[in-house]
Amino acid sequence: MSETEVKPKKVKRFVPNIKKVSQNPQPLANGHRLCPGCSESLILKQALSTIDVPVITANATGCSEICFGAYPYTSFKTPWIHSLFENAASVISGIEAMHKAKLKRGELSEKQKSVKFLAIGGDGATYDIGFQWLSGALERGHNFVYICFDNEGYMNTGYQRSGATPKYSSTATSPVGTEIKGKPQKKKPLTDIIAAHNIPYVAQCSPSNFGDLMKKAHKAFNADGPAFLNIISACPTSWKTRPEKGLEILQTGVDSCFWPLFEVDNGVWKVTYKPKEKQPITHWLQNQGRFKHLLKEENAHLVAEIQEDVDKNWEKLLRMEKAFGKKAESITGVDLQ
Repeated sequence: MSETEVKPKKVKRFVPNIKKVSQNPQPLANGHRLCPGCSESLILKQALSTIDVPVITANATGCSEICFGAYPYTSFKTPWIHSLFENAASVISGIEAMHKAKLKRGELSEKQKSVKFLAIGGDGATYDIGFQWLSGALERGHNFVYICFDNEGYMNTGYQRSGATPKYSSTATSPVGTEIKGKPQKKKPLTDIIAAHNIPYVAQCSPSNFGDLMKKAHKAFNADGPAFLNIISACPTSWKTRPEKGLEILQTGVDSCFWPLFEVDNGVWKVTYKPKEKQPITHWLQNQGRFKHLLKEENAHLVAEIQEDVDKNWEKLLRMEKAFGKKAESITGVDLQ
């Protein structure tokens, strides 16, 4: 290491202490207009409970924006900005740049110096419409966290297919019929694509594994630069599932390795959850109405195709982890336990 290089600081690992983090200021109020069983409020509460400093949020147009901030009400107790569908990352980048300038000029109080910056959006705003804006913000190195609520479609407008929609999922724009059996294309591997930007921290999470999600959120908010969390979010309305079964269904996605939990911490890949017994993909498909056509005998070959893709992706992820051969160095802040 040269004299000019900065050695990464050694810090304690964050272990979620539910009793303690629940006493942190809660930026999100109890009231919202989300559908019963929607995971988005749960995701935000899990993520934001890991920090005890002020946060400014830019919210892309979508389910979360409408349900958290329908004028004249808002669910946020902290500064919250409704951006356009595509530019939440750019909006929060501008705020972060202003904060940096004011800090340099000595115009901020001690409390203001500790402010964190957050952008949130659904998969439509993140995988598709706002991707180039997000990519640019990451490349410029702005110090902010981006959380994607991945409910795998444009749910706010009636479930049209998006880049996040899984192959063979039935949607309003890829309905099951004689010509197609749902969306013909595969789901875009966005977490991998973001990791290719070589930013400090990238992770894939599920609210069904709250400890894992909270650890990753704490790392993200304490990263020295941009961080990205891709979080799967149940949508009972469009997935055609029972509202009270959301977390159980999400866990089947994790245990079948359809939605593996992993992180890329300063370039080091690590699988953060390995099922004791990997479940078949049918465990993920069987409780969702959008996949009911796949369970018919004549579509068994489509299920086999999905299973093969899941297995290949899981093996690829394990190879990525093995390639580094060491535990990822932590970039977290102080341990709040």
